[in-house]
Amino acid sequence: MKEQVREKACPLPIQYDPEKPMQVGGQAVMEGVMMRAPGAVATAVRKPNGDIVVKREVFRSWLETRPWLATPVLRGAVGLIEMMILGIRMLNWSAEIAVEEEEKAKAEKEGKEVKKASNWELVLTLVISLILGVAVFFAVPLILTTWLFDVENSAVSFNLLSGGIRVTILLLYMWGISMLPDVFRLFQYHGAEHKSIFAFEMEQSVDLDRAKSYTTLHPRCGTSFLLIVMVTAIISFAFVDALIIQLLGYINLPIRILSHLPLIPLVGGLSYEIIKFSARHTETAWGRVLVAPGLWLQHITTKEPDDRQLEVALVSLKSALGLDPVTLLKDEETTYTRCYPSEAAT
Repeated sequence: MKEQVREKACPLPIQYDPEKPMQVGGQAVMEGVMMRAPGAVATAVRKPNGDIVVKREVFRSWLETRPWLATPVLRGAVGLIEMMILGIRMLNWSAEIAVEEEEKAKAEKEGKEVKKASNWELVLTLVISLILGVAVFFAVPLILTTWLFDVENSAVSFNLLSGGIRVTILLLYMWGISMLPDVFRLFQYHGAEHKSIFAFEMEQSVDLDRAKSYTTLHPRCGTSFLLIVMVTAIISFAFVDALIIQLLGYINLPIRILSHLPLIPLVGGLSYEIIKFSARHTETAWGRVLVAPGLWLQHITTKEPDDRQLEVALVSLKSALGLDPVTLLKDEETTYTRCYPSEAAT
């Protein structure tokens, strides 16, 4: 049975108010960019043949549907989990699109069907990613500090040293993966995401030439968030360690692991509030000091995009904002896909 496709105008989800600027966010994916705006999320991916394919979904955050989750600190932890789930799902979709033709050709040659990841596989990917992240960036620094330094019962010294190791691991990891060609392209799309968002937030523009003039460094970037998490963890864990030492008279590695790991969501929530606050005060001297380390780190995680990459980011942003004059809807009102043919294809 042939699939029915209907046309429908897709207006901007809400009117732009200069007094209350609409904030949009995004994430680089494989050969593309995901953009999230009030009411919708869209992902645009450049196919091997040059076409741009867009997937747009009506999206309501858990913070909107469950107001009790929107309390300060808690909203940061919830938002982080929500964006991880959404990001991995869209990253998986982008991978399917970006290698679609190659996979189809290979499958046809071998007489097989192209297999897509199931929901369980996506959940497993998320769980494994969380476990590896916690192990590498939280547990390993605690172990190394215990083995290398004799400061176990000094809350401040221990956490300054473990925090330094944590930041060093992060910097080496970011620098190392940036050397990989595929990751370098991902970081270019990251830069394209930032340029597009800047153009919209500063000028309410989605024009290619205007977007090109902006920097790839954005104060609300997830990279900046990671660095703030590292610093917040030093202060928070030092306070917890001091309290434990005061109560028990000592502290060791098992106690530290058992007490620190459950606090990771709290650290994430506090970090969210800090970056949200600092992003609102980037025009002040102390605000610039707060965001400066994160912006510096973005010199590693964002690269200057070319026009084709920036075009993909702008298509994603326009779709998330509902600025396409006509959208092609499939199956239901909440999801559609659309293909923008490349110049070569037309």
